[in-house]
Amino acid sequence: MLKGAIFDLDGTLLDSMFIWETIGEDYLRTLGKEPHEDLKETFMTLTLEEAAEYYREHYGVTLSVKEIVDSVNAMVEGIYRTKVTLKPGIAEYLRWLKENGVKMCVATVTDRYLVEETLERLGIRHYFSEIFTCAEVGFGKDKPIIYRKALKHFGTTKEETCIFEDALFALKTAKADGFTTVGVYDRHENRQNELQSLADYYIRDFADSILKTI
Repeated sequence: MLKGAIFDLDGTLLDSMFIWETIGEDYLRTLGKEPHEDLKETFMTLTLEEAAEYYREHYGVTLSVKEIVDSVNAMVEGIYRTKVTLKPGIAEYLRWLKENGVKMCVATVTDRYLVEETLERLGIRHYFSEIFTCAEVGFGKDKPIIYRKALKHFGTTKEETCIFEDALFALKTAKADGFTTVGVYDRHENRQNELQSLADYYIRDFADSILKTI
């Protein structure tokens, strides 16, 4: 029986992955530097702080990590505040989970203040007892630490706890660590077949009736 649900944010709860498609390249260009690689793929598993270090090491950016992170966040703030929406069916599903006594939290690479503000704006912040960010935990989702922190917060077992992820690499991490996983379709994840075959459950949206059988 499901007792705990850990949700990724971007691409899972929120239709927001479009922001991160070009933000790495867009930021570099504001500094007058032309990217020489697909930064979206490079940054997929990195926190913003790690991405900032990458800029410094590979592109000769002389700004501090904090200055870089603050600048990138400033670029995306306006988009989160005006354009980001919920994924289909999520509000109704969260309500159903709450009615059935399931504990919920968010585990995300996005910085806390953006998460808090966006979830409040979209009317779903109250469903989550805690928000865990990779920056605060100190590890990206290539390691299972953030999921373990959430599990400890819940006081549930891995068997009773489900992780919802749209990104294949993150779902692989959760699955390898023994969690039940739900693969969530998002158009920005190109490896849908792999995601579907690896996940314990796979949904196109949160109106899928299979979610009430977990």
